[in-house]
Amino acid sequence: MNESDLKGHLRRLDLQPSRKLGQSFLVDTNTSRWIAAQLEAGPEDTVIEVGPGFGALTAHLAGKVKRLILVEKDGRLAEFLKQTYGPAGVEVIHGDATEFDVRSLFLKGPVKFIGNLPYSAGSEIMRVFLDAPSPICKAVIMLQKEVADRLCAIPKTKPYGMISLVMQTRWDIARIKTVGPALFHPRPEVDSTIIKMTPRSEATLPRYCPEVFVQTVKQGFSQRRKQLHNNLPVERERWDAICSSLGLKESIRAEELDLEQWVKLSSEIERHPCHSLPPSAEEELDFVDENDNVLGQMARREIHAQKKLHRAVHVFLLNKAGELYLQLRSAFKDTHPGKWDSSASGHVDPGESYLDCAIRESWEEVWTRPKGDFKKFVKISASEKTDLEFIEVFEAEAAGKIKVHTSEIHSGRFFPVQQIEEWIAERPEDFATGFRTCFQEWIKARGS
Repeated sequence: MNESDLKGHLRRLDLQPSRKLGQSFLVDTNTSRWIAAQLEAGPEDTVIEVGPGFGALTAHLAGKVKRLILVEKDGRLAEFLKQTYGPAGVEVIHGDATEFDVRSLFLKGPVKFIGNLPYSAGSEIMRVFLDAPSPICKAVIMLQKEVADRLCAIPKTKPYGMISLVMQTRWDIARIKTVGPALFHPRPEVDSTIIKMTPRSEATLPRYCPEVFVQTVKQGFSQRRKQLHNNLPVERERWDAICSSLGLKESIRAEELDLEQWVKLSSEIERHPCHSLPPSAEEELDFVDENDNVLGQMARREIHAQKKLHRAVHVFLLNKAGELYLQLRSAFKDTHPGKWDSSASGHVDPGESYLDCAIRESWEEVWTRPKGDFKKFVKISASEKTDLEFIEVFEAEAAGKIKVHTSEIHSGRFFPVQQIEEWIAERPEDFATGFRTCFQEWIKARGS
């Protein structure tokens, strides 16, 4: 779409670009084609585009991908897009991208994201779509250059701050092109930068608690001119000890720490219960007979290798809306890494009851005490569908903020129960084997 085409559309729709909505339309066809190509989207991909406007990027994706979803806030533009691209199977959602419920996208598998984001809402849109856990597997985004600079910033530079660190823990971010105002109508007052984002490997950072990390960074940058210890809730004596252990000078400021140092610092400021747990493969567990009677103890690694029957619990935590918290298992897990699982789960220790295990695992994995008592819903016999575990399933209402640790859990989110049922039916491979079995039995027990 060139500028002449755009002005023709504006006249026909009797539409003036909205400054309030940050509307500035890309009018260089070569640039829009090039941006769309950076997404590397093909016939098997689902793509979501935010802020499509008159479809400058859409035109280069429609008909070339499996599913294309457009989210447009302006009702007149949404109607134009439906008429123009609806016949080609493109789904158009008239709505505010900052209020979009991304949970529905998980049912569609890994999703690619593209957008020429409005300057006024770009950061919030990225938070909605890219905060962990995210269904997005790759993103190509055009932003105000100043915002892109902050996302890509390195220590000891002016743009470096909280948004740099928080986004860089989850994403590898690369600038791929900067373009001037002449490519847009109306012309913005600043340059724009196109960035490409791909998920960051968990192995590239020390294991940590993301929630504590964000809190620590937020406090650390609250007054960036001050020495860091003045912004953090740490006694001076303890601060000196932390700095000594991490090799930092006591007078360091927030902008001087790199990402890995911030991660390590957050773990020292407030330690997650998972922080010092021994390697799970070496823990001693009971193995049992077909009637769940204890026969002896053995290292977890050997129990799995010899396919011994053993014991476990799954905990289902619900919020006040009745939504179920699912955890996305860490890439470091020895079984079902990167799969979705129950709110908390784990093996029963020798001499431990199923209930005591449920209480302990909830504390260790998601760092929370439930509101009220745990309610036992069902006991499931050991089989291949439970990974050879006798499982007791407990339910409780979540209380307080859930905090995870990447040694066990990548991230997590509450989902409507019906949506989980549809998701399992559509993509069973996304879930740990034991969770699918427990969820089905839990649904049956709740309905009886």
